[in-house]
Amino acid sequence: MVTYVQDRELLVQLAQAYGISTEFWGYDGNLRQVEDHTLVAVLESMGLHIDSEEAIATQLQRRLHQEWYSVLPKCPVVRNNCATPIHVHVPHGARVRLELLLEDGGRLALNQGDDYTEPRMIDGVLTGQATFYIGEGTQLGYHKLRAVVETQAGESEEYEETLVVAPHRLPDGKRAWGRSWGMMAQLYSVRSRNSWGIGDLDDLAEMGSIFGNLGADFLLINPLHAAEVVGAMSPSPYLPVTRRFFNPIYIRPENIREVAYMTAPQRSLVLWAGEDVKKASLENTLIDRDRSWESKREALEVIFQVERSEGRQRAFDRFREIEGEGLEDFALWCAINEAYDGKIPSHLRDIQSPFVAQERLRLADRIDFWAWLQWIMDEQLRDAQRIAKAAGMEYGICHDLAVGVHPMGADTWTIPHAFAPNMGVGAPPDMYNQIGQNWHQPPWKPNELEDLDYAPLRDMVRTVLRHAGALRIDHVMGLFRLWWIPTGCMPVEGTYVRFNHEAMVGILLLEAYRSGAVIIGEDLGTVEPWVRDYLGERGILGTSVFWFEKDDDGHPKHGRDFRRNVLVTVDTHDLPPAAGYLAEEHVDLRARLGLLEDSEEKTRQNARHERALVFERLREYGFMKEDASEREIIEALHAYITTTPSDLLGISLTDAVGERRSQNQPGTDQEYPNWKIPLADGTEKVVLVEDLSTNPRLISLIQTFKNNLENRE
Repeated sequence: MVTYVQDRELLVQLAQAYGISTEFWGYDGNLRQVEDHTLVAVLESMGLHIDSEEAIATQLQRRLHQEWYSVLPKCPVVRNNCATPIHVHVPHGARVRLELLLEDGGRLALNQGDDYTEPRMIDGVLTGQATFYIGEGTQLGYHKLRAVVETQAGESEEYEETLVVAPHRLPDGKRAWGRSWGMMAQLYSVRSRNSWGIGDLDDLAEMGSIFGNLGADFLLINPLHAAEVVGAMSPSPYLPVTRRFFNPIYIRPENIREVAYMTAPQRSLVLWAGEDVKKASLENTLIDRDRSWESKREALEVIFQVERSEGRQRAFDRFREIEGEGLEDFALWCAINEAYDGKIPSHLRDIQSPFVAQERLRLADRIDFWAWLQWIMDEQLRDAQRIAKAAGMEYGICHDLAVGVHPMGADTWTIPHAFAPNMGVGAPPDMYNQIGQNWHQPPWKPNELEDLDYAPLRDMVRTVLRHAGALRIDHVMGLFRLWWIPTGCMPVEGTYVRFNHEAMVGILLLEAYRSGAVIIGEDLGTVEPWVRDYLGERGILGTSVFWFEKDDDGHPKHGRDFRRNVLVTVDTHDLPPAAGYLAEEHVDLRARLGLLEDSEEKTRQNARHERALVFERLREYGFMKEDASEREIIEALHAYITTTPSDLLGISLTDAVGERRSQNQPGTDQEYPNWKIPLADGTEKVVLVEDLSTNPRLISLIQTFKNNLENRE
């Protein structure tokens, strides 16, 4: 590997050809050059072999002419609202015809158009280009392009590649004639009297019923992605081991059908397993995932051994068949981690090795168990969505998709070639974090995703959306570009790497269209303006948060000036609840943890000034009186967002019950109990699911919110 080249321009051209930024604007307004060693490291992580300037020149020429090196393009993703050219490359003078093998078994001959592109010499063969067209209105789906090439010598060869036809945009649905509102909750924090110390899918179903009955159209929850199976479970739902499969800690054991047919001794084992952790649900103590999972897994092991009926077994078998190799490999990863106490030996780190094949046979029973857990999750997610829709929700459950995965997780083990080695994803320096951030999450390789026909993306989205009516994409800019940081480097030494956003978004839209789901992109922070326009064009909603929407003078924006195609909320899980903000508890916390950029006094002055501007705006709209109570101010904040033209509006459950504590304090790891705070009211009394439908503060807020919303329809 070279870390410095004399001809930097050559290296810059190669990097840019692969979508790697060679310079970027810093938060201080200065244009910064990306160092040579960073560019080389990123290129090598993409699989390029760069050991000399001659190698760089060779790689550059191949990249610039890459489409000429294969007959068919790699997995083109096209829109269905216009004719799209497909360039085919064959020996000059050869005849070629192109047809589309449709997903449903049909065939469609493609029309050839005029193409006067001059032939090129490629690997010693004079190669020409022919152009065919995918017609406007072509059937949506994952199809196959088949090229039949007849050489001048009379020989015939066939070539195939995947072609994806995606919708131009998602349909507006209900949003075409009216706005919708919903609730937002951190599921793990919302427990009932029968929860096993952590909120679960039965609690989700109950909330779907409660809020649907109150008029909500969706319930947005935290990511339910799978976490570690042994050892300490990461509390952050945004650092999963895989984004495709789910965390079985959210299963409600008693709701599994086989429990009804257990013997008395077996049922006693299940009841005893949950006895102690159920008491924790009634206490305002930090959520202990490890304790809950230990108890729940003990019960699940007993239930798994109960004989299933033939019909139930067939349903389980069908689920495994549908999920295919991805599920079997994930279950194998779980079983190996279980067998080796979370420390996979070096000889088992390559999933293709014969040693792993032996483990697949040896651990077959445990693979069955881990696959069964995913089936049970799927059933209980299906039931939760069905109940939410039956209660009147338009969309039902809205899942959240994390931006990345754990570097030592299941995804990096089962599909390692999809990830860039020796790279972490993060953020460049900004005014709040002047050294930048490294989240230590490996990025997908853009070029490898194309070679894999984007299977990791489409499989993940399809699974998550199977029982959901909406999906929030955390850091939606990740579909466009990510900040890559070479291992051993500081965040400031990273650079942006661009993805084929047209393909990524197209596949996301195809899966969402097929499931009838709404897509919400979290586009807060630094987002290139054209990206928001692009997302709007494709029917993907953005995100607006009241506290971030300010005029140039620092006042909250007028409601009319908010964007229309967004989900608008008062706050997020990364901000203090409204009650905590009003009480300045966020300043107290950051001062205690040493996270303040300015002095505590100045920070409080700024917070009070911001609050005064907010109150001024609320009074201007007639939502707040001079001597308003905390409850009335929070209701006024939510009344204010009804004045926006935004398509979707969300109410945080923490705001609705008067919780003051933050669920997550950015910039901390062990200093604050992130993602462990149980739902409680302003007096720190636990609020249970059973209490929600009669909680006076929640009912008052929702009624005030609905009244204001209806007055503006």
